[in-house]
Amino acid sequence: MKFLRMLLLLSLIPVTGASGAEQIELRLGHIGRPGSLFDLTAREFARRANEKLNGRMIVTVHGGSVLGDDTAMLQKVKMGEITFSLPIAVMESVDDVFGIFEMPFLIRDRAHMRRVRNAIFADTLQPAAKAKGFRLLAIWEVGFRHITNNVRPITNPQDLKGLRLRVPKGLWRARMFEAYGATPVLLSFDKINEELKKGTIDGQENPISQFYPAGIHEQQKYLTLSYHVYSPAFLIVSEEHFSKLPRDVQAVLSRVASELQDWSLKEGEKLDQELIGKLRSTMEINQIDLIEFLHDAATGIYQDYAAAVPHGAELIVRIEAQKQ
Repeated sequence: MKFLRMLLLLSLIPVTGASGAEQIELRLGHIGRPGSLFDLTAREFARRANEKLNGRMIVTVHGGSVLGDDTAMLQKVKMGEITFSLPIAVMESVDDVFGIFEMPFLIRDRAHMRRVRNAIFADTLQPAAKAKGFRLLAIWEVGFRHITNNVRPITNPQDLKGLRLRVPKGLWRARMFEAYGATPVLLSFDKINEELKKGTIDGQENPISQFYPAGIHEQQKYLTLSYHVYSPAFLIVSEEHFSKLPRDVQAVLSRVASELQDWSLKEGEKLDQELIGKLRSTMEINQIDLIEFLHDAATGIYQDYAAAVPHGAELIVRIEAQKQ
């Protein structure tokens, strides 16, 4: 019991405010670099929350994987060492249901994502998180993922064959690119630049607002606008430790987190347009042949997901039904 109390106190670290009074620090960790949508949304959350908390507690943001990668931060949240984290694909390790967002070309656009979020947040994703000791406060945007590499433009699935492509740690993204003929290399985000310099990988896939601030584009020749997966960022807390905060503090944090869901969608769309414009002068940019990708063998991943995940087939149908 003493050990658990000590861990809880680690996430509620007193810091000295401008007035000299001690404040309770609520740390939010993520893997994004300054300027990424991760960081912009997290800092907007902190700004709004701190304004409403009025000095009672203070949300601080720690990006760039300084608190560890997504897997490490999940554990730190669970143990109460930090208050919030923003995992992506690693949420599959919490519950298989989160792998639904790894299905290729499942999310059509941001309006579709908004409807999907509203349809499955409360009755599907939240119960899955709570069953493992977490609570979802919000689903923010990471964005639509695209492919960069130094070998060739990617137009059809055959162009992926043999490419050593970095993917995040998780099951379904790796399976998708294997089906397309690529060689997926599971690697944490903070290791991408290092491995590109070594030549151990040919490329990677990420939202532009994620890889641009990290300078990954500076080491890549080709950018393929593929929109192959839409990645949400799940703002999570420990159910046990969050519930011990004063109820009005919980309410403020929950409300502000929810308010930023649509804000992050709009910011993500704006960043995409701005950064693609910047990249046109330094990279060769093309688009995929969507019909060929949709008819390729990777569509079988839907069948695999439906067979492996309880109610997976039903969830796919529900998400498809949100398309208009």
